[in-house]
Amino acid sequence: MTELLIGFGSNLGERRTNICRAVKKLENTGPRLVRLSSLYETEPYGYTEQNWFMNCVGLYEYSGNPSILIHNTLKIEQEIGRSRTRKWGPRIIDIDILVYGDLVIESEKLRIPHYDIRNRLFVLLPLLEILPEAVDPESGRPFSSFLPEEVSEKCIRVETPFVCENQVSDTAE
Repeated sequence: MTELLIGFGSNLGERRTNICRAVKKLENTGPRLVRLSSLYETEPYGYTEQNWFMNCVGLYEYSGNPSILIHNTLKIEQEIGRSRTRKWGPRIIDIDILVYGDLVIESEKLRIPHYDIRNRLFVLLPLLEILPEAVDPESGRPFSSFLPEEVSEKCIRVETPFVCENQVSDTAE
């Protein structure tokens, strides 16, 4: 089994519920959830004229193929209602493969580790919360070394622990 880090985000509808649905649906495709970070409320990244996001990171164990994993995450996003209309725009759910063991993959459909993980506080804070010793497989540097000296109020922990158990139905709309 390989350690897998997955990022979840939502800024439309019932953000918390959307994330919980994605966490549950992902587990149904094979990855086994080991730990879920706290839930953070975060300022939008890129396109800022939109609602704030809720974000978290899940640590999973997984032994499957990364190509199947990306297929499944995109399918889950679609099932929950994601439509891709604008880069960095509003979304009901976003699921990102952040790190898959020590793999480094760069293809047309998949980039592991995630191409912008080092610059995203809303990924780094929850990732380091659940796996403080995590290392970027591409650079060999600890992810903690990418944190800015001052952590702004643009990424606020809002729920600790963040627990999705028995909170939502996998088929709820």
